[in-house]
This record gives sequence, C-alpha cells and structure tokens, in this order.
Amino acid sequence: MLFIAVDDLRTELGCYDNDHVISPNIDRLASQGVCFTRAYCQSGVCNPSRASLMTGLRPDTIRVWDLHTHFRDTAPDVVTLPQHFMRSGYHCGAIGKIYHNDLPDPLSWSEPRICIEGYPYDPDAVYRDDDNTEYLERRKADITAEGRSEHYIDPFGQWYLKASATECPDVPDNAYYDGAQTDVAMDKLGELAGRDEPFFFGVGYYRPHLPFNVPKRYWDMYDRDRIPLAENDYPPINVPPMAMNNLRELTGYTDMRDVRHPLEGKLNEQDSRLLKHGYLASVTYVDAQVGKLLARLEELGIADNTIVVLWGDNGWKLGEHASWCKMTNFETDTRVPLIVRSPGIAPGVRSQFVEFVDVYPTLCQLAGLDVPDDLEGVSVAGIMRDPSTAGKGAARSQFLRSGIWRAPDGRDYMGYTIRTNEYRYVEWFDWESGDLAARELYDHRVDSQENENVVDRPEHAAVAAELSRILKSGE
Repeated sequence: MLFIAVDDLRTELGCYDNDHVISPNIDRLASQGVCFTRAYCQSGVCNPSRASLMTGLRPDTIRVWDLHTHFRDTAPDVVTLPQHFMRSGYHCGAIGKIYHNDLPDPLSWSEPRICIEGYPYDPDAVYRDDDNTEYLERRKADITAEGRSEHYIDPFGQWYLKASATECPDVPDNAYYDGAQTDVAMDKLGELAGRDEPFFFGVGYYRPHLPFNVPKRYWDMYDRDRIPLAENDYPPINVPPMAMNNLRELTGYTDMRDVRHPLEGKLNEQDSRLLKHGYLASVTYVDAQVGKLLARLEELGIADNTIVVLWGDNGWKLGEHASWCKMTNFETDTRVPLIVRSPGIAPGVRSQFVEFVDVYPTLCQLAGLDVPDDLEGVSVAGIMRDPSTAGKGAARSQFLRSGIWRAPDGRDYMGYTIRTNEYRYVEWFDWESGDLAARELYDHRVDSQENENVVDRPEHAAVAAELSRILKSGE
C-alpha cells in the first residue's frame, strides 16, 4: 500500500476536467485507477480532516475540531488505519505529513516516522530565496534579542518563521522538503519491497499548502496572465458572517498582511494572479514527486501488486467568494480529490458520494483484511468494482469557527453541513449556548458555485426542513 497525502490539494487537476493545470502524473494515476468525483472530507481543515480519515470516525466522535487537539487525548484507545494493517501483518512506515504535522501518532507505525535532518518539525515555511532568508535571519536576531525565541523554535531546534507567501528560486526539487523527502521515500520503497511481509507506506506532501515556495521551473510552466481567476469573486448573497473565513492563514505572510476579511472586500487582481500562479506551480511540483514514486514502484517490479491511494486533506479557495485558504463548509473546502488504484479493479470514474470516513474500511476490503466494527464509514470497494452499485445519499462535513478564525462578532460557532445531489444545507450553532444561530441552503440544480443562500425563500422551506431533519438524524 502506497498511501499519498497531499496538503490543501483541491480538485483543480487535469483528471477533474481542469485543462489549465499541469498534473500529468496524478492524471495518469487517475486513468489507471478509480477517480472519485464526489469525495468529501469531514472537516475543511488539516487536523480534524486527517484524524477523521485515519480513524474512520467523525470529528464529533473523536472530539477533534481544531488544529491543536490530538485524537489520542480524546480517544486514546482508537485503532488507526495503519495500526489495523500492522495488526494484520503489515510493516507500516511514513514520511512527511500524514497526521497533522506537529501531532504525529507513533502508535500507528512499525518504526519511527522518517525525519530529514536540517528541516524543521513543520517544514511548511522553508525559504530558499536570498531576500526571504535574509529577512528571516533579521527576524531571528530581533526575537532572540527580545528573549522570545523559545516560542518560535520547534522540538528539533529548528526555527519556524514566515516571510512572503511565494518564492521561486532556481533550485533543484530537493532544495525543498517535498523533493528531499521524495528522494528518501524512493530509497525506502526499495527497502520495503525487500521485506518478507507486505508494507503500508505513507508519504505526506506539504505543497500546495502556503507558502507557495517551489523551484522556478514549475513557475515557468504557467503564463500568469492566462491563468483563469475565480468567476464568483464575491461573498454569497445572504451569507451569514460565520460562514466566511477571516483569512488569518494568509495574512500571516509579510506581503499579505493587508488582506481584508472577504465581507469587506476582495484581493486585487495582481495578488490574486500571484497566489493562483503559486498554487498551480505547487501542484505541478508535487505532481512531479508523485510521478517519481509511481516510477519507483515500476522499477521495483511491485506496481502490479501495490494499492496506491492519493488524497487531498481538504479543498482550498482560490478567490471564490472573495476568499482564500480553506476553513469553511463550502463545496470548495469540503470536496476533495480521491484516487485509488487497486490490482484487479478496472479503471474508471465514480460519481457516487464517498466520505473520508469511508477510506479506512475501503482499504481494508481491498487488502483482504477484516473491517473493524466500530468504524463510522462504509466501504466503497463494491462501487470501485461495479460502477452501477448505489452509493450513499449524502456527504456530511463540519467546521468549528473558533480561536483566531472566529466569527466577526467574536463568538465561536460549529457549522454542520450535508451535501446531497441537489443541495448543500448548513446549520450553525453557538458553541457556548448550543443555540441555532444561522442556516444556509444552496440549490445546486441552478447554483453549483453556491453563490446565493436561499434558505429563507418560502419555496425552499420544505426542502430546508427535510434536510435539517436528516442532518440531525444522521441518516
């Protein structure tokens, strides 16, 4: 099992009908496997999304809703996906970001997670451009002089600071962490292929997470002036304020500190093009690394008996709704790429709903393992084998608007959403009182971009009531 996680990868790929994106290796994997076009994560942010997929349990069950809670603190006895494979005779290893980067789970692996010397514990913000590295050295000196350095240094003694939101120096792929870890991962695959027992190997990529720092040659593959920008660069009509992300993830970078809340205005075209250029270049960079892994399987002669899974942990807004980043319940944040290539299963596209909680039982069935009884997802291995198999009627996600991402009124809200064939329905609850604070309804029959909240229209009252019932019942 080669288990590839990609941070903040949305469905803007060639295999999802986006011709302007250069993703030949992921596209080829999709053509050789099953590409799910309606896969949804359980939360539009890294930690709860990953914890949910890896445990097969929903965020409310494991009580993981933010970036700081480790599922072992709230559900200590849960058996994770790789743990189950270990107990079934697999040797399990990982490199990169599988769980949330600073919340690893040693119990999931047969050996310590592979780390690369010289990179910080959280290697998102690694800079190679001279101006950026000089800025960071000045910041380090200032912070040290003020006696505040401990807060900015990770457990490996590495600094974690941010400069600009993008850079593109002329450096080799392995100048950044994703390229360096691919070199290590290819060697590791050779070792794993020589073992007597089967293996489960997780490789987690950090791009296209911000900052969009990748080698120049990937930037040069795109003409910035021809990159299509979001058509719906405005907030949805009648949107409740807590439904919108405040973009704190973006404003942490030196050149994006003046970005306003989406309800106050949109990013200018120059910066919009810069960010989207950086995102697409980052996707193409990761695509090249995926290609190296797939080629390594072929070289080792194990491609025909290795299940390959590729998934993005959440979507990402690229100017839609005047917004950037993730952390909402909109389609752009909850819909994700999911591709599974499994020996003996014919390639094809599947449009049935699949949720991240379904990945755990699916991989168990594909590998011929027992499926634990306590999982909250259902296997879609049958859908993979027979495209006429009926799927579930809806997908569910949730997001806790709290902490530095809290709503404009300063309160915290939990939003629950259900996506059906025709609608997306959302309910927001005050996190302290539990009172219903707002609702959303988007009619995908006429509004696939979710540009108008029609929940208060009389003609939609019956639909909203029924979706509210289903959302509460868990059907």
